[in-house]
Amino acid sequence: MSEYSQKRIESKLSEAISTLIVTGEIKNHQVSTLCSVSRVELSVDNSYATVFISSVLDDESLAKSVEALQKASAFIQKRVGAFLKTRNTPVLKFKADISLREGLKINALIDSLVDDGNSR
Repeated sequence: MSEYSQKRIESKLSEAISTLIVTGEIKNHQVSTLCSVSRVELSVDNSYATVFISSVLDDESLAKSVEALQKASAFIQKRVGAFLKTRNTPVLKFKADISLREGLKINALIDSLVDDGNSR
């Protein structure tokens, strides 16, 4: 499969799962609507997809949301399959993505170092 096709499917997966989270179609109270899909990594043969979830909430809430999404993965996979309209729907695995939060910490650290350098 071409790289273009794989990126297109990853984009559609991201869109479909984000829509399910935001609209509240996943009926688990632990899934926060403040969670978002940061990226999707699809295997070469399109049989597995790792979905990275990020959130502005604390790590505990993010972990609970990711766990709840993993428990609802069969339901999500069925809904995504109807959206994708492909022959096979990839098996979904959800992981917490804390790269955004780590990036903000690094930016704050750099800003504080720059401020210290300017005050001297």
